[in-house]
Amino acid sequence: MALEVEVKLAVREDTAAVRGMLRRLGYRVHVARALEVNVLFDTPGQKLRRSGKLIRLRRLGGRHLLTFKGVSQASRHKVREEIETEASNPRALEKILDRLGFHPVFRYEKYRTEFGRQGEPGVVTLDETPIGNYLEVEGAPRWIDRTARELGYLPDDYITASYGRLYLEWCRKAGRTPGNMVFDARHRGKI
Repeated sequence: MALEVEVKLAVREDTAAVRGMLRRLGYRVHVARALEVNVLFDTPGQKLRRSGKLIRLRRLGGRHLLTFKGVSQASRHKVREEIETEASNPRALEKILDRLGFHPVFRYEKYRTEFGRQGEPGVVTLDETPIGNYLEVEGAPRWIDRTARELGYLPDDYITASYGRLYLEWCRKAGRTPGNMVFDARHRGKI
């Protein structure tokens, strides 16, 4: 069973400053900034959401990835089973999911840049979203803690909520009706 271990960290300054800090710390871009489009699938009664699981189809450039995520374990880090595979025919995959009773329920977008440091076992991503910017630090728990500290964050700063949960909280605070977490046309490509 493959486990994903990560935390999100709310970005406190502009993205140029974050990129500069990562460079000074020896991180280099492993995957260039690109728009990532994610669609979550669930049953009409949202059986997966209610059980803390999800099925996601992600489009990043010309690649499509199907992901299953299991229930998060109780921890200060977000720890959950993750099974992922590349989909060569996303339209057929969507039809298969439909026939199994899974339908699109939430779409979210982000511009993601992935950073790594030579010899390091984890990855840091900069996610620019319609509701704010976040760093995701993914790796072994001790590596996450050390890296977060190096980036100026403490365990109290750790966010283990999903982007879906963060979006719902953002809508509640802003007095908005939730829909999909997507960039509007005038902001697409400018963030």
